[in-house]
Amino acid sequence: MGVKLEVAVERWPIAGTFAISRGVKTEAVVVTATIRGDGLRGRGECVPYARYGETVEGVVATLREMEGPVRDGLTADLLCRRLPAGAARNALDCALLDFEAKKRGADIADILDLAPLHPVVTAYTLSLSTPENMAVAAQAAADRPILKLKLGGDGDGDRIAAVRRAAPRARLIVDANESWKAGNFEANTAACVAAGVELIEQPLPAGDDSLLTAMARPIPICADESVHIAADVDALADRYDAVNIKLDKAGGLTEALDLLRAAEARRVKIMAGCMVGTSLAMAPALVLAQRADFVDLDGPLLLARDRKPGLQYRGSRIDPPLSELWG
Repeated sequence: MGVKLEVAVERWPIAGTFAISRGVKTEAVVVTATIRGDGLRGRGECVPYARYGETVEGVVATLREMEGPVRDGLTADLLCRRLPAGAARNALDCALLDFEAKKRGADIADILDLAPLHPVVTAYTLSLSTPENMAVAAQAAADRPILKLKLGGDGDGDRIAAVRRAAPRARLIVDANESWKAGNFEANTAACVAAGVELIEQPLPAGDDSLLTAMARPIPICADESVHIAADVDALADRYDAVNIKLDKAGGLTEALDLLRAAEARRVKIMAGCMVGTSLAMAPALVLAQRADFVDLDGPLLLARDRKPGLQYRGSRIDPPLSELWG
C-alpha cells in the first residue's frame, strides 16, 4: 500500500492576545501535513507568516502540489531540492521525518544520529503593551526563570525597566521585531544593560542591519528576520552575535540542523525559536534546542488549549515528545 499526503488548516485560540511590533493576533492559524501509509502516520505543522510573503492559502496549495512526489517516495533530503525554505517545506519535512521514525520503529534522535533528547528550559514571552501592563504580566510570570519581552521601539526603556522591577530574579531577553532605529538603538541598549538583559533580538529592520557593524554591542545581538538558512550565516557574522533558528523560516528540521552547524562553526550563539503554534510545531524544534544557548519554544503556553497528546511543560521545563505526538 502506498503513502498519501493530507493537508489541513487548523485554528487554535490564543489565551487573550499576542502582540508584537507588527500587530496583534487572537488565534494561531496553522497548516498541518500528514503522511499516512501501512497503518502509520507522520505529521508536521507550520505557521504561514505574512512578513515573509506567505499566506495560508499559498502554503496549502504548495503542499497539495507535493501529493504526487510523496506517493512516489519523496524523502526529506530530496524535499530540500524541490521546495524553497519556508512554512510549507517545514510542515512536510517534519512529517517525512516523523513518518520515517515510525516506519523504522526508532526515535528521531536515532534517525538523525544524534544524542538522546533531554528536557530543556524555555523562555516565556510577554506581549508588547504599555509598561504598566507588561509589569503586571511580568509579575504573574516572575517565578519563570527566563522572560522574553516583545518590544516596539518608542518607550521601550520604560517597558524594560518596568518588567525588571516586577520580576527582579528572572533572566531577561528582549525581541524588538525590527522596531528600533539607528536613532534610538543606543538608548534602548543602555536600558537593556541597566536591566541585565542577556540578549537583544533583531533590533533593526533586516534591510538596515548592516548598521550594526559600526554600533557598540555591549549585549549580544541576535538575528531573527535576517537569518533563514545556513547560507545566510557567513554574511551576518560581522553584525550579529547569535541567530534565532526557526523551523518555519529554515523550511524544516533538515535545513535547521544545517543552519545550527553553520552557526556553531562561526562560534555564533544559537536560539531555538518558534512561531505561535501547538506542541506539534514545537516538538521537532526540541531537537535543535539540545544544542541551543537560548530556548524560546513557549508557543503552546500562549494558547488557550493545545493538541492532545501535547508536550509536557513543567513550568518552563519541556520534556522530550512522546512518539504519539512526533518523532
